[in-house]
Amino acid sequence: MESEARTVAELVARRWGDHRPGLWCGESVLTHHEAAAGAAARAALLADLLPRDAVPHVGVLLDNTLEYPLWLSAAALARAAVAGINPTRRGAELARDILHTECRILVTERTHLPLLDGLDLPGVHLLVTGTREYDDLLAPYAGARPDASRATPADRLLLYFTSGSTGAPKAALCSQGRLAAAGGSLAGQFSVGPDDVHYVCMPMFHGNAVIADWAPALHAGAGVALRRRFSASRFLADVREHGATYFTYVGRAVQYVLATEPRPDDRDNPLRLGFGTEAGAVDAAAFERRFGVRLVEGYGSSEGGAAIQWRPGTPPGAVGPAVPGLVVLDPETGNECPPAVFDPAGRLRNGDAAIGELVNRGPSPFEGYWRNPAAEAERRHDGGYWTGDLFYRDTDGYLYFAGRTDDRLRVDSENLAAAMIENILARYEGALAVAVYAVPDPVTGDQVMAALAGTFDPASFAAFLDAQPDLGTKMAPRFIRVLDRMPVTATNKIHRARLRKEGVTCTDPVWWCPPGEKEYRELTEADRVRLISEYGVRGVRVAEPPQRAAKSRRHDDGEVVRAFREHASPSTSCAARDSNPGPAD
Repeated sequence: MESEARTVAELVARRWGDHRPGLWCGESVLTHHEAAAGAAARAALLADLLPRDAVPHVGVLLDNTLEYPLWLSAAALARAAVAGINPTRRGAELARDILHTECRILVTERTHLPLLDGLDLPGVHLLVTGTREYDDLLAPYAGARPDASRATPADRLLLYFTSGSTGAPKAALCSQGRLAAAGGSLAGQFSVGPDDVHYVCMPMFHGNAVIADWAPALHAGAGVALRRRFSASRFLADVREHGATYFTYVGRAVQYVLATEPRPDDRDNPLRLGFGTEAGAVDAAAFERRFGVRLVEGYGSSEGGAAIQWRPGTPPGAVGPAVPGLVVLDPETGNECPPAVFDPAGRLRNGDAAIGELVNRGPSPFEGYWRNPAAEAERRHDGGYWTGDLFYRDTDGYLYFAGRTDDRLRVDSENLAAAMIENILARYEGALAVAVYAVPDPVTGDQVMAALAGTFDPASFAAFLDAQPDLGTKMAPRFIRVLDRMPVTATNKIHRARLRKEGVTCTDPVWWCPPGEKEYRELTEADRVRLISEYGVRGVRVAEPPQRAAKSRRHDDGEVVRAFREHASPSTSCAARDSNPGPAD
């Protein structure tokens, strides 16, 4: 029996001599042995190309092609690190990511070359995959064999940027030892074996796809099927074609799959498990009903500073039990928050006191940010790792996610968590996706605003709110923004920072329930002018209103579903102005 691998390089080397098919992308396929050989060739090339005095960082600006896992494996063998470069970034921001992580080599493909036009990238050696020059450069190294003897668990392997859904991205670090351990842990938790096939449809420049999908497959010798870019319409076809048994998701990917047209044979598929975050209880249940596949929700900060794993017996709505060291603290006082108190309808009665920031006071695998001590200080202080995420716990020690610290709302002196309101609004029949966030109150504190992708009828929505037993008196949205599709980051997380910034000044239809009224009506230009004037009198700054369409639009079910299926299609919603192309198909 093989000993437990301590490095990713060891896991790569173990695949040498394994001639089973192991890596697919479209019509291309490599055996495990061929993948190990390809990694060894790239590692040898890397050793020759990197200046001896350079930080051994390789930027990878690729879609999910065969080259991505080959370069991850090559970096492990060469004791180098891959910086995942987000292809939805543009201009100065893209250049900043490449230069900040000190990449001396940038691996890309023809598709992304226009992104680099006009960028000043001094000292960066560009490799363009799929070209004759690239193949000629690799040819002399074709006979290389993977050698893991020099790699150590402490070797830096990944620099991956946080998604930027709530602020400027930071490059989190991950070592070979941490990634190998994470892969082994997940492979054990989900009983991953060599006959499994992992479907990697989330972008590999993000930690989810690498840590939760690729790493456990590599550890177990399982196959990996790559989707160049996430496609909701191709999801089930890909799963069937490759015999995929496992996949990961993040953000709204599950909603996009559920928005595709149901078919009678949807449950005829080889999947046994999906693992990820932020699917939501409503969508997770709908996914299992439709496809016969259980989704396991986990929690893990991008930086690896804290993790919660679902266990049998976890109550509905909870993420999982708190392990020793995980506590919920009041960020202002540093004191532990009291347990949650629920009424008979399951409504949280003491959210103002029970909701706090999740802090890990125990051992933390957080390895820091690249060249960003200020960001590290925000995470590590007062004897713990502060996640930046809001939680509450029940009397049995189970933890419930309540949003980001930026997602806390203060309405009429009461603290609310956006995630709790979202879980309620997600039950509305017309909702395909919901996001709740704060907009300024003209007097003090916040007002609740919700963005809703789907169909919206003001009368039925008001009736729906009245019928929800767990909707608190301060939770009903003041404003409802109705859009074609939700603006998302490159990892399919809702772009809350954009929604908050645009507020009521967006170009989409906005409905509101004015103070003292009980019915929703469409926000007019006169209403907007008056609100902005009130903000100005109170000294509250809001975004300037953009040029609005002459007539707001309503969308039926078919239009909404088509909007979810189309990839970067023209739209009057604010999401269309994002550089992020959004979910494919």
